[in-house]
Amino acid sequence: MTDATRLSAPSALRNRDAVLAVLHAHLPSIGRALEVASGTGEHVVHFAEGLPGLVFQPSDPDATRRASIDAWAAGRGNIRPAIALDAAGTWPALTVDVVICINMIHIAPWAATEGLINGAAGVLRPGGVLVTYGPYRRGGAHTAPTNADFDADLRARNPEWGVRDLEVVADLAASAGFSAPEIIEMPANNLALVFRRS
Repeated sequence: MTDATRLSAPSALRNRDAVLAVLHAHLPSIGRALEVASGTGEHVVHFAEGLPGLVFQPSDPDATRRASIDAWAAGRGNIRPAIALDAAGTWPALTVDVVICINMIHIAPWAATEGLINGAAGVLRPGGVLVTYGPYRRGGAHTAPTNADFDADLRARNPEWGVRDLEVVADLAASAGFSAPEIIEMPANNLALVFRRS
């Protein structure tokens, strides 16, 4: 792999420390973690460095992004090679302690969120943790004008995308056997949601 294979996302560099702090506070110190929609791979490398007792399984449906993930992760003993996983499709046979999904729910069709929740319920051990991160609406309203503008931009690009209602996501998770989420305020009007599998 060459440096040209490594993709980079400015948002990953901006939010990785804040997300890692949430993971430190809520994840087990040892175990297996599946990251859904790993994107460039920059997040999983940062998380694996900060949580060395966890073994991370990155994933992405896009082959170019999987190559980027593997390029960033090269030589790191607690990151497995990236696998192909479409959240809305069939999930591989895995058993993990943690599922992490960052900045996917609003940039994907609703079927991907349904797949994420149901897929996570299928692969997580009892008591396992699902962590999502991104912008959400609360009580049917955006939490900031910038989020409203972002939502409009997303829907203009693809009518199936958009900032989701936290309560709808929480209800979907409850129907799949998850606890009510712990909600953590994050920088730039984002939220981290921490669900536990019953």
